[in-house]
Amino acid sequence: MTTSEKSPLRAPLGILATARATHGTGRDDDIPLPRLPGFVESAFSPLAYEVSRQCLTERPGEGSRTAVVLAGLLGDTTTADLASTRMVSGKVHNPLLFMQATPNSVLGHTSREFGITGQMFSISSVDDPVTELLAMADLLLEDPELARVLVLGVELGGGERVAAIHRELTADGPPALPASAGLAAAALLGRPGAEAPVTILAAEAPAPGAVDRPGGIQGLFDLAAAHRRVLRDGGSHLLPGPNAFVLTTDTADTADETETHAHQ
Repeated sequence: MTTSEKSPLRAPLGILATARATHGTGRDDDIPLPRLPGFVESAFSPLAYEVSRQCLTERPGEGSRTAVVLAGLLGDTTTADLASTRMVSGKVHNPLLFMQATPNSVLGHTSREFGITGQMFSISSVDDPVTELLAMADLLLEDPELARVLVLGVELGGGERVAAIHRELTADGPPALPASAGLAAAALLGRPGAEAPVTILAAEAPAPGAVDRPGGIQGLFDLAAAHRRVLRDGGSHLLPGPNAFVLTTDTADTADETETHAHQ
């Protein structure tokens, strides 16, 4: 990497766990929508909780030293559309819909279930969510009080709101998903070490590809799949995108990259 290029990561990250979940997409690995008390109608919060649960159950840790970052271009559009439709049609306002339309609501539920008291954020970006989430985790882990950051992304299927916004953002149109469908992916991150046998760092050269549409979380799905592959088979895997990343079990590569950042 040349000195004129700015890396999205200032230091390597260790991957502790990853998870993926889809509902109603027509994929072979679709799951029934998990029941989540207090959240109705939409797949957004149940899927966000499901991938968080998988990661935090697989690798339990101190809640006081764990932060969470949720990425989603449009948030829970299913709930927002339902609340708007009810209001326009003159129906009585349902406070539950207002509550669950806020992405931070499911983060609050997750924090209560797993005793997380670290920082929690919801972000929205038309850029690559993988880059945004990894950079956010890298920044948060500069805090010596934190040891882990759970990053996750959620994407819902179509609907009038989704279609209209995607027409504004791109000529490709809205996601090719049923309106009731949803997908989510998550990664539990820390600094490299024995507890994180797979490390992710910025690639030395660009590798275009992987981003299917603005704000789409396919790249996070690909990261989770690559993590499982590298964890099983060893070696390294290039994750393409606007900012390419390398997942590796090679500790020499990690040490070299850490030393490079230390001298920048």
